[in-house]
Amino acid sequence: MASISTHEHSIYTDQGRLYAKEWRPATDAGEAGPIVLFHDSLGCVELWRDFPERLAHTTGRCVVAYDRLGFGRSDRHPGRLDGGFVHDEARGAFSALREQLKIRRFIAFGHSVGGGMAIGCAASFIEDCTGLITESAQAFVEDRTLLGIRAAQQSFAEPGQLERLQKYHGDKAAWVLSAWIDTWLAPGFADWNLDETLGRVRCPSLVIHGGHDEFGSLLHPQRIADLAQGPAIARILQECGHVPHREAAEAVLEIVDHWLDASDERTVS
Repeated sequence: MASISTHEHSIYTDQGRLYAKEWRPATDAGEAGPIVLFHDSLGCVELWRDFPERLAHTTGRCVVAYDRLGFGRSDRHPGRLDGGFVHDEARGAFSALREQLKIRRFIAFGHSVGGGMAIGCAASFIEDCTGLITESAQAFVEDRTLLGIRAAQQSFAEPGQLERLQKYHGDKAAWVLSAWIDTWLAPGFADWNLDETLGRVRCPSLVIHGGHDEFGSLLHPQRIADLAQGPAIARILQECGHVPHREAAEAVLEIVDHWLDASDERTVS
């Protein structure tokens, strides 16, 4: 098994400092660029747990993850999220990350709303994004998604539940929870979708989704695979919920590794 070195970085933006971490195998050739992880609505680097290191071990590629502004070990967000926050990530924080870590080519891997951000990055940097991986991504606002969020809202109202987020986000936890719930439940967000953005994706795409995802039906991976303009493959993990990289990590790692190998073979041929 390849040895992995880890490095922590501070990424500076106009709005504040972002925390980033990379896992670099000794065998990484760097030609395809790193796999960049985009976390979910309540996530951060630490909540990926051991998945980034395992992903680097399995694929032999560098993995980079970062905390968006307001999350984890990054600075506080100065205000509220607006309706364009998913699309804005590509030209905002991600561009700063690329510039300061000197990343040119990359593979975008996003979980949940981070999957939408990964799609936006693939669509914005067509020449440099060599692959797109979405996991449990939402492509539009669905009743099932809103029901799941409302259920989570009730759960977090129980005593002690907010402390679960404080472990990872500190005194930003209440903002993180509000940013998720208030943004998605806002009437003005009801028509949000990724249709136009998906139409600009040209790289190969791997679309992973749990068959029992409580925040999105199988209409989401279907739409992503159908509308992305590059070759797309959907993989449905039937006995899995919203967090495949935690609930079925071995399966996800195997699927991703085989897909990357196949993508490399297509590039060489």
